[in-house]
Amino acid sequence: QVKLVESGGGLVQAGGSLRLSCADSGLTFSVYDMGWFRQAPGKEREFIAAISLDGRTNYLESLEGRFTASRDNAKDTGYLQMSNLKPEDTAVYYCAGRERGGSLYYTEGYDYWGKGPQVTVSS
Repeated sequence: QVKLVESGGGLVQAGGSLRLSCADSGLTFSVYDMGWFRQAPGKEREFIAAISLDGRTNYLESLEGRFTASRDNAKDTGYLQMSNLKPEDTAVYYCAGRERGGSLYYTEGYDYWGKGPQVTVSS
């Protein structure tokens, strides 16, 4: 059974970096693509990045270059490295697993979700 457990959120100053981790405690990580989303207060959950089983990545164009998704299938863990963070990056960040091949860019395409740590970027 897939259970995604996230870690690494917190408070950081503008210009700083954070790395989020997303571990699959059900040890089934190698059967699905992984996506990352975020949701700011009063806004819809938006796609950030995705990484396929074989490591191909897709990013929200405006974030490419600052955010990097990666995965270690041997450790059943995915990562989102965030650098040069800005106050507008403040949000709850979610990892998600996509097994049934739904849309890569929309929440409806994902089958499993982490609970989402808060990331707050101070100015």
